[in-house]
Amino acid sequence: MRRVRMGHAAAWLAGLTTLSLGAAVPQAEQQSASKEAATIKVDPRVATLKDAVAADVRSQARYDLGQEMVDMVFSFGELGFQEFETQKYLTGVLEEHGFTVETGVAGIPSAWVARWGSGKPVIALGSDVDGVPQASQKPGVAYRDPIIDEAPGHGEGHNSGTPLNIVAAIAVKRIMEKEQIPGTLMIWPGIAEEQLGTKAYYVRAGLFKDVDVVLYNHVGSNLVTGWGDSSGNGLVSVQYTFEGETAHSAGAPWRGRSALDAVELMNTGWNYRREHLRLQQRSHYVITDGGDQPNVVPRTASVWYFFRETRYDGIKDMWAVGDKMAEGAALMTGAKWSSHVLGSAWPSHMNRTLAETMHTNIKAVGLPKWSDADVTLAKATQRELGVPEEGLETEVPDLEGQEEMPDDEKRGGGSDDIGDISWTVPTVSLRFPANFKAGPGHNWANAIAMATPIAHKGVNAGAQVQAMTVVDLLLRPELVEQAWDYFKNVQTKKQKYQPLIRPEDQPAVHLNKAIMDRYRPEMRKYYFDPTKYKTYLEQLGITYPSVRAESTSPAPDPAAR
Repeated sequence: MRRVRMGHAAAWLAGLTTLSLGAAVPQAEQQSASKEAATIKVDPRVATLKDAVAADVRSQARYDLGQEMVDMVFSFGELGFQEFETQKYLTGVLEEHGFTVETGVAGIPSAWVARWGSGKPVIALGSDVDGVPQASQKPGVAYRDPIIDEAPGHGEGHNSGTPLNIVAAIAVKRIMEKEQIPGTLMIWPGIAEEQLGTKAYYVRAGLFKDVDVVLYNHVGSNLVTGWGDSSGNGLVSVQYTFEGETAHSAGAPWRGRSALDAVELMNTGWNYRREHLRLQQRSHYVITDGGDQPNVVPRTASVWYFFRETRYDGIKDMWAVGDKMAEGAALMTGAKWSSHVLGSAWPSHMNRTLAETMHTNIKAVGLPKWSDADVTLAKATQRELGVPEEGLETEVPDLEGQEEMPDDEKRGGGSDDIGDISWTVPTVSLRFPANFKAGPGHNWANAIAMATPIAHKGVNAGAQVQAMTVVDLLLRPELVEQAWDYFKNVQTKKQKYQPLIRPEDQPAVHLNKAIMDRYRPEMRKYYFDPTKYKTYLEQLGITYPSVRAESTSPAPDPAAR
């Protein structure tokens, strides 16, 4: 397998006659990606084309396209596995620009993949597209003001990442066509990331079997990347269902067997056991079925758990404890139990070579120039939520990473199923500044910036970095080789990927359907119409920024770049 990849790279390298490379470095001397890179003479054309692609991304046409896509996907506000308006719109944009689109990949109706080009390298650009429940919020308004009360919205900012990748890919495609550069661009969305619901299935379906490099991104408050072991958690998402027997709750309760009692006993047992689990764990649950009505003993009841840990073995151990709790609850109530995996995520590990390459481009691009209106919105929101009034980031941080983080330094946290992909193919993640520090995450406050000039500028800066990194990988084959060397000889030397999903598990495509069926008819009235309005702020009639009366704000600045 490894020889095949090196063979492809050798042939690909030989075909790039415009590159002037130094002598090959023996394997034993390849101490790090940065040291090896220093031995290679890079053709000046690389820098020229990177400048050109960044300029293309900054052009008015590309900026406007990014703004339109960000605003449009924000207005859809779709939850995981139900991103059908998003699918239709984004794939339509890609088809208009010459990409071939395949929908329904990996058995997931709202999933898709778009491709353009041919040959090696195959560079896959990914990001997530789903929203979160009850996060509807008017953009640019620095206090709670939902578009539709209790409706879902983009309180994680997932409306921004795939537009970033599309803008970058279009600019790179134009360069590749002009310069006749071989390679394949692949764009894919993270469907149902909030449920950790699809990326392991993408891997199982072979979506990345021919991919050389994955460039992922996620919204953040700065322009940053990193490499190595993650301090975050992996997880397995499991729904436990109990089956008992109905009876009249008052007339003959002794004839019933309450499935709800089993759920509550399982939860009680877990909450006692939680004290004696490793500090790195995070675990939480919601009761998704608690019965029908009080006077009928519940025959069915279900509880949905996230078991999070920093290690694969730790996740498996927690899952085993959960199964034991379910078994005990069933024994105590006389009910039967079963379980279904709804999602999973490995702890991620990002590639050093790719992160070092991307960080160089981050430093070249730098943070956007924020307007007074942008800073006012950020500080007013921070004041509203009672957090430090830091405004917006103004300095790019240094690159950080380590091959293996000491276990006692890990204290858990969030999860992202990009981890499964990062253990399958060399992967790096770009954080881009389309938001600011304020909200607690998965919250209406995290949606405030996501269809404003802050998001539009942050996406454009991120797209410049992404596009420049793709050009590096297209024209410097040694980077792909170094990325695979790190993946094989460092990352996976001790730890090998084993999927948490079982052969019988299938994507939970039923999730969120009832919620979207309830709210979509009303949400449809507020979809962005770019044929009538320049921005979503304009369509909603929002003065940018809108802050509390006691706050001081500058003159409206909706078009500031």
